[in-house]
Order: sequence, then C-alpha cells, then structure tokens
Amino acid sequence: MQLIDTHAHLYLKQFDSERSFILKRAVDAGVSRVLLPNIDENTIKPMLQVCAEFPDNCCPMMAIHPTSIKKEYHKQLHVVEEQLKKQNFCAVGETGIDLYRDKTFSKEQSIAFEKHIEMAYQYDLPLVIHSRNSLDEIFKILQNNNNQRLRGVFHCFPGDVEQAYRVIELGFMIGIGGVVTYKNSTMVKVAQEIDLEHILLETDAPYLAPVPERGKRNECSYLIYVAEKIADIKKTDIKTVASITSKNALDLFKIS
Repeated sequence: MQLIDTHAHLYLKQFDSERSFILKRAVDAGVSRVLLPNIDENTIKPMLQVCAEFPDNCCPMMAIHPTSIKKEYHKQLHVVEEQLKKQNFCAVGETGIDLYRDKTFSKEQSIAFEKHIEMAYQYDLPLVIHSRNSLDEIFKILQNNNNQRLRGVFHCFPGDVEQAYRVIELGFMIGIGGVVTYKNSTMVKVAQEIDLEHILLETDAPYLAPVPERGKRNECSYLIYVAEKIADIKKTDIKTVASITSKNALDLFKIS
C-alpha cells in the first residue's frame, strides 16, 4: 500500500530534532512520498535542503504563501521566478488568497496569485491553492484565466459540496486532510459526494493533526488516519483509497 502526502511543511523548525525519524515513521506507515509547499523567501533554503537530504521521499514546490505577500510583492515574485528557472519543482505552491484575519494586502494577494498562475502556465506545473475565506475570489480569478493546461489542487479544501463540484469543473482536485476526521466536519459530506478520482490526501504537517492525534504536532505518518476516515465514509477499504488517491497525485504532479 502506498500513500502520498501532497502537502507537508517538513522543513519547519518543529521537525529539526527528529526529521529523519518522522520520515521513517511515515514510510513505515505506507507514506512513500511527501510534497513540500514553500512559504516565503526564508523557507526556500531549508525546504531544498530537506529535499536534497531525502530525495527518494520529498519533492519541493515553489511560491509565496498568500499570508506572506507584502507591499513589495513584485520582489517576492522575482525570487520565485528565479528559483523556477534553476530548480525542478513539482508544483507552483502554495499560492492563493487568505482573507481570514488580515486583509491589509488582499489586493496584492490577488495580483500575486494571478502572477503565480502565469508561472504555472509558463512552466507547465500544477497550482497548489490556499483558499481560506476566499473561494469566490479565487473562482473568479481562475475563470478569468481559463486555460486547458491549468490544473492543480485546492489544498485543505474549505468549501461545501456545491463548491467542490465547481473546483472539479475547473479541472482541479480536492485536497483533504485531518479536518475530515473532526466532529461535525463539513468535509465528511464533501468526501461522501465526490468521487475518489478527484481527491488528494494531505496532512499540512505540523498543522491540523487528525483524530486521534488532534491537538498534537501533525506529521506525515498520521495520513493513515485520513485515509481510514475516507475509506469509512466511502464504505470501501483503505487499499482502494490509497491506490486511487496516490495515482491522482502521481498523475497531477508527474512524480515517479
């Protein structure tokens, strides 16, 4: 059985003391590959170092997280462009719009998101989209930038069933993590309604640990709890969930 964690921040300091053990636990749990989304200019070096140290397990992405976008966003995007020119990445991510708390740079976030879309076109890479409190804004931008080559995933999808189907119509996947295991989670209904062919599994480690580890530091081995929950929702076995969602990830991110 193979599982792929399509979203984990393994390069963060929370993992510095035992990163190799965390990856071993992940592999022992069946999680063979982990995709690492970038956050900002300062996380590029540690992210690439982790991928260099564990090339059989880790694949990097490149973007500036929307909450890291500031007034001089054009300088931040230049860093992304330079990295895409000289390194191989599996995606442009994570990018998007976040209107949850601070909307100071909402305009800059939208512009930066469109620039990330352009880079995804240019390098023929999928987009990994962060969409907290911003699905309508993101749908509008994607509709205005409609292109058959545009593809990707809505990481930690925050919407309802109707919005999930809109994501699928746009040619994107639904990223499901630990939230689906929480009591009264709306993601249960989403996972019930949409086919496995449209789902990717993720942890967002070190955040959003699933039940029964909720409240702890999340790690990639906990992806097994997400897969088990989806298997229960779908009334199927975990091997089927692992097989289909892993194929989805391999096809989308073009990783071997």
